[in-house]
Amino acid sequence: MVVVPEFLIRRVYKKGSLKKLDNGASFELKNVLGPGFISGFNYVKINDTVFEANEVKFITAGQELLGQDVSEANPVAFRLGQEGTLVMTGKPCVIDGTNKITVEVMNPEAGKVQLNVEDSMA
Repeated sequence: MVVVPEFLIRRVYKKGSLKKLDNGASFELKNVLGPGFISGFNYVKINDTVFEANEVKFITAGQELLGQDVSEANPVAFRLGQEGTLVMTGKPCVIDGTNKITVEVMNPEAGKVQLNVEDSMA
């Protein structure tokens, strides 16, 4: 199993991209690590609010994918340089000031990968 250092994983998050939506949030990612696949969305947590896979949408390469539809049997390619937007709906979660964000996904080579960052609203 491949181990990806946390300082590299944090580089995937596009600092300053956090946006507050009417009933949720969105932010952007960019793959700066290398070609790979996402084989599952475990959850996204913003501050104390957890969004399960069915509350997460991943928009990339002209596709809108529900987190619950991404799996080992149906992985999504996330190529080097590719950008994507995660949209979480159903719960207010963004606060004024600094927000703590955790994204946990599955990767066929590395297993569980967790991204932990802090950001303020754009």
